[in-house]
Amino acid sequence: MIRFHKEGYKIIVITFIIAISGILLADNFVDIYWLQKAIQIVILAFVVIVLQFFRNPARNTIISENHIIAPVDGKVVVIEEVEEPEYFKDKRLQVSIFMSPINVHVTRYAMSGIIKYSKYHPGKYLVAWHPKASTENERTTVVIENSLFGEVLYRQIAGALAKRIVNYAKENEEVIQGTDAGFIKFGSRVDLYLPLGTKINVKIGDKVKGGVQVIAEK
Repeated sequence: MIRFHKEGYKIIVITFIIAISGILLADNFVDIYWLQKAIQIVILAFVVIVLQFFRNPARNTIISENHIIAPVDGKVVVIEEVEEPEYFKDKRLQVSIFMSPINVHVTRYAMSGIIKYSKYHPGKYLVAWHPKASTENERTTVVIENSLFGEVLYRQIAGALAKRIVNYAKENEEVIQGTDAGFIKFGSRVDLYLPLGTKINVKIGDKVKGGVQVIAEK
């Protein structure tokens, strides 16, 4: 059974209302048969796109303090040592995962622990792979702490199409690896900032599965 994320319920209902109205209007007011059917097919295709975007498949997370799992579905586009300027203000190992519009857009907690920091930043909507997207786009920054990795930061970043980031993380809350951490509507990316020396199990270009795939470990 296909499940849909709660952040999509309102949009899905509106989409169905618009789609049914559009199909009926085309049926009653477009006299050219091929054009009528073409319009209706385009409308149905749009409904399918919206439904697949908000799907929320169940994921079987194997919970372990020894590893970091992918927080989202997508493609690994960055693995590098960088200066993290907002929270740590020192060098960290950055792993970035880009989500296309066809990926599942649920954000899941990459590890279990306590939320130490959670902040929303308004900003621009540069394409998600732009070098300045991490610091200039709309984004949220969340830091989780556990006994093995210490503090790990992840950042949800809006892209050119994404117009709303949903973040469920609240400071001092205890969270469980693989559970729902939020949602990014219509494409973007997530950056992870890990302690130096963390073993990375993926490489640039790899496609990862959120809530399941181990991307780093001690």
